[in-house]
Amino acid sequence: QELHLLFTWLVESVFGSLDGSIVGWNLCFVQARTNEYNAIVEFLDPSGPMMKLVYKLHAEEYKYEFPISYLPGPVRASIQEGVLPDCPIFHNKLQFPPSGLLSLSLSLNPFEYYMFYFAASLIVQRSYLPGQHFSPSDSAYFVLVDSYLKYFLPTEGNVPPSLVPVVRGTVSPPPPRSPTVPFTGYGVHHTSLLKRHISHQPSMNADPAAQEIWRSETILQVFVEMWLHHYSLEMYQKMQCPQVKLELLQYRLGISSMHCSTPTQSGYGTLHTYQEPFCPTEEHVLVVRLLVKHLHSFSSSQRPELITSSPSAHSHSSPLEEFKRVVIPRFVQQKLYVFLQHCFGHWPLDTSFRAVLETWLSYLQPWRYTPEKQSPHMDSQDRTVPDKWAAFVQENLLMYTKLFQGFLNRTIRTDLVNVNNALMVFRVAKVFAQPNLSEMIQKGEQLFLEPEHVLHHRQHRFLTPSLGGSFLSSRQPFITDSVFKVKSHVYSLEGQDCQYKQMFGAEVRNTVLRLSQLIAQAKQTAKSISDHSAEAAANQSFLSWFGFESSDLNTSYVGNDIDYMGLDSIKKTDEYLDRTLDYICQIFKLNAAQLSQLMVSFVSTQDDGGSKQLPDCIQGANGLLLTDLGRLQMINGLRKFDIDYQGDPELQPIRSYEIAVLVRLLYRLSSLINERFAGEMQSLCSRQDFSGRLARYYLTASSVAQTSKRSPLTRRSLERRPQPRISLRYLASYRTLLSIFMLYVISSFFGFGPVSFIFWGLLACFCYGVVMAMFADKRKTH
Repeated sequence: QELHLLFTWLVESVFGSLDGSIVGWNLCFVQARTNEYNAIVEFLDPSGPMMKLVYKLHAEEYKYEFPISYLPGPVRASIQEGVLPDCPIFHNKLQFPPSGLLSLSLSLNPFEYYMFYFAASLIVQRSYLPGQHFSPSDSAYFVLVDSYLKYFLPTEGNVPPSLVPVVRGTVSPPPPRSPTVPFTGYGVHHTSLLKRHISHQPSMNADPAAQEIWRSETILQVFVEMWLHHYSLEMYQKMQCPQVKLELLQYRLGISSMHCSTPTQSGYGTLHTYQEPFCPTEEHVLVVRLLVKHLHSFSSSQRPELITSSPSAHSHSSPLEEFKRVVIPRFVQQKLYVFLQHCFGHWPLDTSFRAVLETWLSYLQPWRYTPEKQSPHMDSQDRTVPDKWAAFVQENLLMYTKLFQGFLNRTIRTDLVNVNNALMVFRVAKVFAQPNLSEMIQKGEQLFLEPEHVLHHRQHRFLTPSLGGSFLSSRQPFITDSVFKVKSHVYSLEGQDCQYKQMFGAEVRNTVLRLSQLIAQAKQTAKSISDHSAEAAANQSFLSWFGFESSDLNTSYVGNDIDYMGLDSIKKTDEYLDRTLDYICQIFKLNAAQLSQLMVSFVSTQDDGGSKQLPDCIQGANGLLLTDLGRLQMINGLRKFDIDYQGDPELQPIRSYEIAVLVRLLYRLSSLINERFAGEMQSLCSRQDFSGRLARYYLTASSVAQTSKRSPLTRRSLERRPQPRISLRYLASYRTLLSIFMLYVISSFFGFGPVSFIFWGLLACFCYGVVMAMFADKRKTH
């Protein structure tokens, strides 16, 4: 009893409260390098002290309440609307308080309560130090998720037994649901995923293996419901209601209602559409990827004799082996599809999308997690996808085709010059270019698009004998069964009125060609950046590094793309994009020569007609507005606005490489000098002899440089009326001061004092100005 009173406080102290008021241990931010990491992992380990406490309380039949207000939005909304979710984890657990449906709660056993809190701690926003850097895959939470999956969903052997034996004879069944709320829309609920009935609170008289499998079901259901259940209620209904799914299939496949009639559910379609404003974090997506990878390994560890045996042999298999067979299609397929579709549509267009991308690619390649080991010397691109995975590809067709089209729509709006974006495009193209994969996807589309009247004439071939059907041959039932599975997959996710867009159709093919053109543009932009950087480095003289360059602040380039990315990144970008084009040709059977000619002609057209133009715009009420094409042109560096500072050069914003105090002080000093000696400087610059040329070089060079990029009319008018003045702003630069200090140190080493240093420095500047003034009239710009 003391442990029972302590348990809820302990769980909140570890994982934090559901409303975020109690932070808890912040497991997502506890790294392996911290001192408390080992103690936390050992304490929360599947065989650690915390789990022993859970088993002790479970043996005593204690119950704990979990408010439904902290469940994911679609589940919460459906329960409040009177529709019970199809997931068994919610059945016979609702508690109805007198206050009404808004304060409903779930009555959970200790193991379920612990796992709900553990899963919820990932999606509840916690506070952390702003300067704290952490790796999501190195956190205590990530390691614990991995430990729980390996312990309760083992790829080898059975689930370990409870560490604390159950001391009572039997566990009483959960209390029946109150009849006051009419839950509609789901009919008979399956309380277990297996053919053999395995309750979540098993009896001691049951099979020992069946007695332990309930923990595996519970942890997986909790993880899926809490992490992958954030989308519209309309889609939730479409996914969860088996009666509606069957009605859709009967309608689309032409199956007669007399063979398998189903009563119409009166409550379906009456719920309002609910969209939760939810955007998962990168840590959330990485944990989902860990779950996907482990489930592939778990499902692939099924004994080979059960995979190839007849369906009747499954009734004699162990509960864990049967669980492996149904875990992917029953649990993950539908919810993960909608979760990824939500991420594809709402994730920012930045490089953090890599986490979502790798989660998607991990699900698409279950053959990477099979027990069979392939030769490590073989390139992954040369490994042919085994034919046995054709059924998986067909039954997950939308995962390959619809999400690929969503990825294309994202890619054409991103900056492909960025090496991380180029890498993501390369990763997707490499996966889809695996030998035999594109043929499997095309076969799945052919099965889905098979004419329905053909199915109607041979519908008896895939009806079971109990429904009056007969299997005429070994080949035809297989084909029609594959057609049924593919159509069932598509219609259950997209609805009966879905407009399926073929991945290898004309519209997607045109999008791929557009992507190829953008890749060519990105390659050209990367090359121009690299050439510009090399030219700038070659033209940078030794004296300019010491600060004796033009004081034109408009043309000074304090940071460019090549500085940010580096030459190595530019080379990697070019390599990734080149290989991406090769993979695209392999996937869509494009002619490489024709594609290259198309890209060259497109790029040349852009160079001739668009390189010197403004981005594509439309005239709005407040000026020019960028179109989608204009944004794309600016992102890829094809066009840009010519932005120059048109005001007083001395009043430009202070740069990061300047000392702000010195800029202001030197501006006041130069202003005083210019006001005091304006007439003398004007008369000196108006002279036509060598002194006038020297004065014009020093006193008007900055003004002429500032007008070099203006319109010809403005430039001519300013050249006719020069405004000579002294500019001292370049002395406020860190680089100039550092150069003077270094020269002073060198001169001191040779015995020059401060007076000598100033004298020789001024003399050097004067001689430099004399030389430049001799050729100033022969140069177009300074």
